[in-house]
Amino acid sequence: MGHGETDDPDALSAFRQFFALDGDVLVLSVSMFAFSLGFQMTGRYMPRYMSVLGAGGVAIGLYGSFGNLISAVYPYPGGAFSDRVGSRVALTAFGFASTVGFLIWLVADAFGVLTVPGFTVGPFTIDSVLLPVGIFVGLLFAQAWKSFGLGATFAIVKQSVPPGRLATGFASTETFRRTAFFIGPLFAAGVLAVFAFETGFRVILAVAAAFAAVATVAQHVLYDASEDSIGKSFEGISTVLSDLRSMPSALRPLLVGDTLVRFANGMVYVFFVIVVVEFHEVGVTLPVVGSLSPDAFFGVLLAVEMAVALATMVPVAKLSQRLGLKPVVALGFAVYAVFPVLLINAPDSALVLAVLFAFSGLRFAGLPAHKALIVGPAEENAGGRVVGSYYLVRNVVTIPSAVVGGWLYSNDPQTAFLLATAIGLIGTGYFLVFGREFEAYA
Repeated sequence: MGHGETDDPDALSAFRQFFALDGDVLVLSVSMFAFSLGFQMTGRYMPRYMSVLGAGGVAIGLYGSFGNLISAVYPYPGGAFSDRVGSRVALTAFGFASTVGFLIWLVADAFGVLTVPGFTVGPFTIDSVLLPVGIFVGLLFAQAWKSFGLGATFAIVKQSVPPGRLATGFASTETFRRTAFFIGPLFAAGVLAVFAFETGFRVILAVAAAFAAVATVAQHVLYDASEDSIGKSFEGISTVLSDLRSMPSALRPLLVGDTLVRFANGMVYVFFVIVVVEFHEVGVTLPVVGSLSPDAFFGVLLAVEMAVALATMVPVAKLSQRLGLKPVVALGFAVYAVFPVLLINAPDSALVLAVLFAFSGLRFAGLPAHKALIVGPAEENAGGRVVGSYYLVRNVVTIPSAVVGGWLYSNDPQTAFLLATAIGLIGTGYFLVFGREFEAYA
């Protein structure tokens, strides 16, 4: 039995393993890190940027749902494009597109604002909506490279980790990738501590574009895709439908529960920054750093959230080997569910918000076990199709979540966040009650 089969990954092994990988996979992994850094510096602040540009709750919700739509539909045409031109050219093209997307966001106000007139459907009234066109156009480009991230992550773990230790393997990978999720918000907080929001966020977008450009050039020059299989298995919609029909029945309770939880979170996720910055309006004064505005403090909160995630992901994944995967996944679902109602009802206290975001970091602790549950019931050599089918269903169903939440938020923020928690708890309960087949997975 080799060394790799006896040692469990730990928090630092994520970095040791990645820098020991073959050059092509290492380059792809570092590119994933760089793009993740750019997305985390910008994505969580985009609703605030839209608010500054004049957008309201419905427009911000439409932005969230548009992002969901792109995430759901991009991977398949992306795979077909990769088939046609090859992985190396495809990755370069998508990296270039993401760079362009960041630059379009940088000058979003130059694209103007589209006004959609209001209308009434039965008892429901939708007021006129102001849509910053540049934000939506930029999103079409910015999301391009990200469409390859999920499949690449699963492929790396599947190739590198023994089947019985998938949870700790995913924890190792997530630790590496999510380090960017920790660094990005801290960088954003530092910039926003120096500049007013609109100016500071433009600086952040310029830096994100620079990271994306460097990563795109590096992967084009260094990445050898001669033996790479990403995107080579796409065979059309008929294959997708066949994979959906053949999805293991054991996955259905997980898929239903996960979809409900994600729909609920998607209803309010884009409004977390609005609640902290505009609803609670909480800043903070820190030793050495000094006084931080609410915008800068939100970046610190995101860093606190990710610090907890990074600290707990591997230990919880190891714990799942003793307790089983199901309770760990249920814990993550429960944190997803209750966080919205806790956030909207929190007192205007920097300490309370920091504790809440630390608590929110625990939802990431269940992600490695969750991924292990997804691929666990799959037949040998069918893991990729199961993963693709699972995420396709979940992502398609959750597309409208943000616009539903945006309409509710524009009428009553409390109702939007309370309903999100209720739906999330229903999803968590469904998984606990009907996911009996997962009891044996560890």
